[in-house]
Amino acid sequence: MRDALDKFNADRGRYPQELAELARERYLREVPRDPITERADTWSVISPPDGQAGAVSDVRSGAAGRGRDGSPYAEW
Repeated sequence: MRDALDKFNADRGRYPQELAELARERYLREVPRDPITERADTWSVISPPDGQAGAVSDVRSGAAGRGRDGSPYAEW
């Protein structure tokens, strides 16, 4: 999904306003499921750095809890 976000930005000069825009514009077939929650609607979106247009420049798992290594899922 991060590759699709980068390609979208490179092609359009901005990041998408929502993850669903990646699917509507055919950068992805569909918004993938978060591998931890197994749902497509639990992603935590990261806004682009200041001065860049759009609303989603990165994603992280929206799952609560920690992985086996002790790191929070929200950092994955």
